[in-house]
Amino acid sequence: MKKEHFTIVLLLLATYGVYRLYESFWVSITVATLLAISTHHIQMGFFTLTRSRFWASALSTLVLSILFFAPLGYFLFHISVMLQNLDPAMLKTIDTNLRDWIAHLPPTFSRAETKIEALLSDFDTNALAQHLLDYASQIGSFAMAFLTKTVFILIFYFVALYYGKDIFEFFKRSAHFPQQESTLIMFEMRSSMSVVFYSIIATAVFEGALFGIAVEYLGYNGLLFGIMYGFASLIPVIGGIIMWLPFALFELSMGHTHNALFITLYTIIVISIIADTFVKPVIIKIINQKLIKPQEKINELIIFFAIIAGLGTFGFWGMIIGPAITVLFLTLMKITEAATSEEEYR
Repeated sequence: MKKEHFTIVLLLLATYGVYRLYESFWVSITVATLLAISTHHIQMGFFTLTRSRFWASALSTLVLSILFFAPLGYFLFHISVMLQNLDPAMLKTIDTNLRDWIAHLPPTFSRAETKIEALLSDFDTNALAQHLLDYASQIGSFAMAFLTKTVFILIFYFVALYYGKDIFEFFKRSAHFPQQESTLIMFEMRSSMSVVFYSIIATAVFEGALFGIAVEYLGYNGLLFGIMYGFASLIPVIGGIIMWLPFALFELSMGHTHNALFITLYTIIVISIIADTFVKPVIIKIINQKLIKPQEKINELIIFFAIIAGLGTFGFWGMIIGPAITVLFLTLMKITEAATSEEEYR
């Protein structure tokens, strides 16, 4: 066996060993790396202020934990506590009010009334309360697992920021990857993922704040429900509905008809129509042109489907991984197209 072949075999074996060794961390490493690429502008801003790569990386990690991970931890903790402290008497009140509301439906909704009554006939408040306690326990376990993964993501994120340039240059030299192609890939990934990341944050904060203000006005925890709506809004098309519809139904079941009508109209008109249709594109345009300034405009439809596919395939973190895979594929296709055109020209 030639020396070169022996080295390749050893490299393949070592690569497989590294893969198995870090197998349980690959999702965290991938997400952290993509977040580091997406937030490169934040780190460069802190580096300009501190003139220290360590402090720039540390401050960027702190900002990410506050903006992205702290709200998620707050949401999971409070939801678990709310379910554990749920009063079974409230469920009976909801059941009674729903039956009373159905009894006063107009004759036009007689078919719907029959179906709803059939559903309520199997409604057992005691069993539901027990199920909710079980869900609270599951959410608590999920919260602990999520927070553990979050800690690893933040650690890998800091490492990716602090050593990312050196690691990238090392792999580029080791793989003998051409300078022009590697620069193009990094530029496309950085600009595209930055737009995706900042758009996600801006959308979640903006729409979550609008919903939180309305809920706070009704006497609920505006911060909690604002966070819930913010993350729900990241799900395309149906994200907002899965928040305001159950909330409106809950208000209706408690006999607060005016509150249910208010939250429904407010969410549809102010958030879904005005904010999501008119204000959100302006925010994304400002991010796209003023902050990131990519050379080529990102096709929103491609990013839209990439987020949907990513959420369906990888779960929550798919909204980061999905667009990254799509952008990498399109960039490699662009490099291949340029190389083919150059060969044909010759």
